[in-house]
Amino acid sequence: MVVRVLVLLLSLVFAFVVVLFTTQGKQLFVFFKDSIEEVKKVIWPSKKETLQMAGVVCAFVVTMAFFLWIVDSSLMMIVKYVMGQEN
Repeated sequence: MVVRVLVLLLSLVFAFVVVLFTTQGKQLFVFFKDSIEEVKKVIWPSKKETLQMAGVVCAFVVTMAFFLWIVDSSLMMIVKYVMGQEN
């Protein structure tokens, strides 16, 4: 168990060294830094706006489910009528 932990720690140290001293590692660090700066620029919605949009999405989902249920039922009745399997 001790050997596994040491190997894991050495691997993490090696990975950190590779990130610090390679071009790709430096680019990755710059990418993360730029990403954090971009996230800070985002205008996050308020709680009220978030709840309103969630309500709109839920209403749309329910409406579409109802619409698709009607279309599916109608097509099933048409297919049964054409196939001669009326009840």
